[in-house]
Amino acid sequence: MSESPPRILCISYDESLLLTRKMILEQAGFDVTAALGFAEAMEHCSANPTFHLIVMGHSMPRKDKTALIKTLRPTCKSPVLSVRKHGDAPLPEANASVDSYDGPAKLIQAVKSTIAAAGKSASATSEG
Repeated sequence: MSESPPRILCISYDESLLLTRKMILEQAGFDVTAALGFAEAMEHCSANPTFHLIVMGHSMPRKDKTALIKTLRPTCKSPVLSVRKHGDAPLPEANASVDSYDGPAKLIQAVKSTIAAAGKSASATSEG
């Protein structure tokens, strides 16, 4: 029996960017739930907080990303990957970040490494 693909919640304020990122991640083998904006993201996390990763698109302002992370953390322990605008500094509240100019291959690589790091961290916590 094969393992189910990692579940990702992908959040953006721009629908075309959201759908493009969803398609790229699904083609890479991930199970992606798309959320257009803060309210939809909250609904998805409230309904099922078991995502392997939350990806926040670069169309979301930094202050909104920070607010959403702080709001989600008590109920949704998923790591966060922030796609940042070219030239922006990484978001300290996120577990990882990737530059929007880096392209799909780097996005997929960042998604995989962030999920892997979270899995190792969870294993170490449960063993300790």
